[in-house]
Amino acid sequence: MSNTKEYIISGCTVADGDGLAANNLPAFWADPHFRLNWPNRTLEYHVIQIAKRFPKNLLTGREGKRHQKAVDPDTGRIVGYVRWILPADIANASVWPEGVTPVVSEEDEAFFRRLASTADWTTGDTTTDDGPISPVQKAENEILAKKPYIQLDYLAVHPDSQGRGIATQLVARGLKEAREIGVDVYVRAFRPGVGLYRRLGFRTEKEVVMDDSERGGPGEVYRALMTYSVTS
Repeated sequence: MSNTKEYIISGCTVADGDGLAANNLPAFWADPHFRLNWPNRTLEYHVIQIAKRFPKNLLTGREGKRHQKAVDPDTGRIVGYVRWILPADIANASVWPEGVTPVVSEEDEAFFRRLASTADWTTGDTTTDDGPISPVQKAENEILAKKPYIQLDYLAVHPDSQGRGIATQLVARGLKEAREIGVDVYVRAFRPGVGLYRRLGFRTEKEVVMDDSERGGPGEVYRALMTYSVTS
């Protein structure tokens, strides 16, 4: 019998904004590459700013985005989050409806847009969209051009809850949906996540190593571009 604790996996609502911000930002803050984008900023301040943006983000692109959270059944706390993006040709609210953020009134949606506009979202990245495409984006574009994929776009488990199988449960639930939909899955994986994805059946299509030392980072930036076949 497995001793792995079962977490409550469900869709997200705009009321989850504060809890999702409190979960997601600490998950990435330990990564020195990530922190390069937010110089002279504390984690606590950044969580507050992200919380202002989350309701609007959950409502944006409802047709194609699917959001799920993991909740600890003992504490009721959000301990994990995942975002998926459906390919354009199947993006509608009838596909995987459990992952669609519930609609709100026009007044509430306008309020969340105003709230998001008050967030301090400045970064220390001085690059512009006019610069050359990054090696990882180039490789990703080549993979995504070959066929439609459901993209595993974002995965975060709070540091206090990592190593408890939460990420595995979140990703496995999404892969189950992908098999039912009949569309393969793509993910741009950070090094710590590669083992998880391999255990769940992903294969590496391309590995890209970059260097962020010129921006003041620790150096090697590794990404594995991985896919999961729904027929495997």
